[in-house]
Amino acid sequence: MSGLLSGLSSVARLAGPFGRKRRAGPGARSVSVPGPWPTANRARPPAPVLRALVAGEKPAICTADELHYVPVSGSEWKLALWRYLPSPNATRRNHPLLLLCGVGTNAIGYDLSPEASFARHMSNQGFDTWILEVRGAGLSARHLDYEEAKRSLNTVSDWTESALLAGQNSNIISQLRDFSKKLVDIIEKGQNVVPSPLVGLQERLSSTLEDFQKQLDVIENYDWDFDHYLEEDVPTAMDYVRTYSKSKDSKLLAIGHSMGGILLYAMLSRYGKEGKDTGLVSVATLGSSLDYTSSRSSLKWLLPLVEPAQALNVPVVPLGRLIAAAHPFASRPPFSWLNLQISAQDMMHPKLMEKLVMNNFGTVPARLLLQLTTAFQDGGLCDRSGTFLYKDHIDKCNVPILALAGDLDLICPPDAVYETAKLIPEHLLTYKVFGEPGGPHYAHYDLVGGGMAPAQVYPCIIQFLNCHDRT
Repeated sequence: MSGLLSGLSSVARLAGPFGRKRRAGPGARSVSVPGPWPTANRARPPAPVLRALVAGEKPAICTADELHYVPVSGSEWKLALWRYLPSPNATRRNHPLLLLCGVGTNAIGYDLSPEASFARHMSNQGFDTWILEVRGAGLSARHLDYEEAKRSLNTVSDWTESALLAGQNSNIISQLRDFSKKLVDIIEKGQNVVPSPLVGLQERLSSTLEDFQKQLDVIENYDWDFDHYLEEDVPTAMDYVRTYSKSKDSKLLAIGHSMGGILLYAMLSRYGKEGKDTGLVSVATLGSSLDYTSSRSSLKWLLPLVEPAQALNVPVVPLGRLIAAAHPFASRPPFSWLNLQISAQDMMHPKLMEKLVMNNFGTVPARLLLQLTTAFQDGGLCDRSGTFLYKDHIDKCNVPILALAGDLDLICPPDAVYETAKLIPEHLLTYKVFGEPGGPHYAHYDLVGGGMAPAQVYPCIIQFLNCHDRT
């Protein structure tokens, strides 16, 4: 399902200058800290004095031990960082651990419940664990000072309302409604199902979009792309975590799922090309690749919508609301294949699947999704100018990488993961595919929160991180 709607990037053909044809020149508490934070190449100041709030003042949706806000220099955004303090009963690690989420998702994916929490599992192993919510995701806030953000976040009823802080656009709903019709048509043709069950899906999507219109506000400011995350949000968060955690040698460990792993690959590629230190000790990617062209990714069947004749000038895609609207149809035939985009059969309890689908996704800019579609073009993912192909320079990285794939990952199949992994220097790469012929099997989200992940995937990741954390 996440793969189905992640592909909605195609509606944004007119939203930004991406693609090969557009080449142009070269104790629970909540904390707010003033910026800007230094870049990796500048000396870092000592950790500032922070003001802590009592547990009741932290938004209830945040199940971390602490919630931190850090401003992005030159923007109006304050990024949210969920922190999980290391268990006092575990061996303390030398470096903090930063977790990066997938496109349009928030921290809940890493902390779905006490029994299904990758973040809590890692903190119990002694890692000072942080989850970054990039601009527009989860509890990250815009145009607000800290007290205003806290009041707002304590009154929101869902993640979309907490992310949307913006004026109305009279055309967006009609544009999105037209796109939903095209989407339903593709589902029908791609799966050879009878049209009648799709009528309800279309009506539900239309109702959802009308409800979404009531939440629109300053939508023209949802104008960022992948490179904004790469150049601004992730470095800002990394510097904050290193400084606040008093990291040994000012470095950290990082894990990225889906787009989170793509961000880490892109950073290693760009810094390697420029000969800069990333500040990373080691990296683990889960279901991520810089190039999907040779794979059978399920996202490919949505690419026809990118054609100019079909594209719509839509600034954002209400990913979370669309997924939530489609969920009742995805839980039964003939649409049950949609749930397999997230989790393999019997790998997630239905209640946890419902919580993930209803709470983990938000609204995303079309520009971001459009840039990500370049990963399906010759040469793989490129920067916003179309001149820097991230895959071309991943061989210049000097950081150990653990690249994990799921055997039944329909969004990022093992061959897509390997397409990037094979370019990494052999002495730095550990590559593994999880899943057995007789089961269990792993789909896109199962590497993070599948029922067997704590017993099979987590130990592999911990062993890898431990090896490099000692250095």
